[in-house]
Amino acid sequence: MSIDAAPRAHTLLSPRLEHSAWLGWVEADPYPELVAVSHGTDSPSGRAAILSLVNEVARALDGIRVHGAFVDVQEPRVETLLASSTLGTEHRAAIIPLLLSAGTHASKDLTAAAALRAGTTVAAPLGPDASIAALMHRRLTEAGWMPGEAVIMACAGTTDPQGTKDCRYMAQLLAGSLQVPVTVAYISAEEPRLEDALAYARTHNPGRRTVVASYLLAPGYFARLAGLSAPDVLSAPLLAPTQSPPRELVDIVISRYHQSTRR
Repeated sequence: MSIDAAPRAHTLLSPRLEHSAWLGWVEADPYPELVAVSHGTDSPSGRAAILSLVNEVARALDGIRVHGAFVDVQEPRVETLLASSTLGTEHRAAIIPLLLSAGTHASKDLTAAAALRAGTTVAAPLGPDASIAALMHRRLTEAGWMPGEAVIMACAGTTDPQGTKDCRYMAQLLAGSLQVPVTVAYISAEEPRLEDALAYARTHNPGRRTVVASYLLAPGYFARLAGLSAPDVLSAPLLAPTQSPPRELVDIVISRYHQSTRR
């Protein structure tokens, strides 16, 4: 399933002309095309949520072509898109990972895909970031969190050491926003597992509600598992299919694009 951006965002900026006393009028390099790469999901609501983010980025970057691609589950796969004529044979690309932390996909898979097209860059993941902490704070409040309640932050999990370091740093940012202790737990791959962190909290803090902040981008497999752990309070993922994409996430994607292309 392709999630290319809205048609109006698929029009390239008009070529810019620069004057030189020696070379005359020459055409400048076009802006790189933005390839927003998410993991991919079989969840219809998760797909809709990611699509809404890609489309909102395309609207904000009017004049720059924006494409959606995936590393798994959905089509087009990022390597297929980069090797195809969809981007134009002469066009550079800027890969923006719609991923919250470092991991195999961000550090290896996307780097390998970028090698298929000359001049392609790979930006940093979306997190950790202070603006995401503010968004998670809002999601917790929407879910019924009360100031003063300790929080468990649920990450998807990764075997990449940098990815776990990113999750711990994100927990520090969230703790600073909430002004309460935040414990990191993982849904898969890493310890402590979410269910174990919840069991510990219930045993050592009887009578207190268990609160979980979802450090997940969109509804899908990991969000379902977080729900099955049955905390007293569980915040929604950062993207919700029934809401406009949070401005914080749109701004991060745009910032990563400008950083990647040095514009």
